[in-house]
Amino acid sequence: MVALPSLRGLQAFEAAARCGSFAAAAEELSVSAAAVSQLIRTVEDQMGRKLFLRVNRRAVLTDAGREMLPRLTTAFEEIGSVSRELGGAELRSRLVVSVPPSMAMGWLSTRLAKFVAGHGAVDIALRGEDDPVSFDHDLIDIRLSYGRSHYRDEVTEEIVRDAVYPVCAPAVALEPGTAREIGGPETAGTLAGLPLIHTDWGPTGASFPSWRSWFEAAGMAPSRAGQRGLSANSSRAALDLAISGLGVALAQGIYCAEALEDGRLVRPVARALVLSQTYCLTIPQRSIRREVVAAFRTWLTEECQQSVGSPTLGTKL
Repeated sequence: MVALPSLRGLQAFEAAARCGSFAAAAEELSVSAAAVSQLIRTVEDQMGRKLFLRVNRRAVLTDAGREMLPRLTTAFEEIGSVSRELGGAELRSRLVVSVPPSMAMGWLSTRLAKFVAGHGAVDIALRGEDDPVSFDHDLIDIRLSYGRSHYRDEVTEEIVRDAVYPVCAPAVALEPGTAREIGGPETAGTLAGLPLIHTDWGPTGASFPSWRSWFEAAGMAPSRAGQRGLSANSSRAALDLAISGLGVALAQGIYCAEALEDGRLVRPVARALVLSQTYCLTIPQRSIRREVVAAFRTWLTEECQQSVGSPTLGTKL
């Protein structure tokens, strides 16, 4: 039989790699940081492979360490699950969720309590980040992305197609010379005189529509004034500026539906512009069979579809 490395040493390595530091691993395992370092060194000696490199007082995973980490994490989760089930203790699953930054900042963070209430005990790590992400390095269980081209080697499904809608605070919509109700005449004068809020999507968001593309779709030429105004580098920030009464923003339905429903925002014109790509969920192979991942996938899909299907948007996509 092949001699196995120290189980305690493997546990120390997995905790240090997952937590990002020996100190955090020591706190989790209730030992000293020096003990964690010694345990990991023992495993390295037994395996004849370096798992960490010490660089400028930091421990950096080697290729061998990165390869081992997701498999060890899964193994220890399974061991912990069996142990808790046999001991009758409550099982707390750990779920790493990755979404675009704007979704993490407001939309999803305010809804997670509903999932926890419905599912039960679960430790959730919410990550707001742009594509592409590293599923194995960051131990991500489920990723929500705009478009499905980012992760062709993983299981990816389209869940909803959204649109952008001109939205503003009620007081802004009632400025003299503007449409006073949804469905008002969509002429160049409808938004004349109103400050427009632009969203700078950055190089990875080139396929999102701009005010120029909205005016072109409406058969109107944007005025020179319409090309100026406030600008934000996230859709969430642009939405907050609109709610504050600083102008009209082009907002995704998934983000603005709630504010339309409670009256913080209105749609000064009815025209929407359908996005060119869908929102997608990606789940790595190691997480597909996990019960908590399947439950979160179903819940998140329903939440997205409910927001995009809000009656205030008036558009079935």
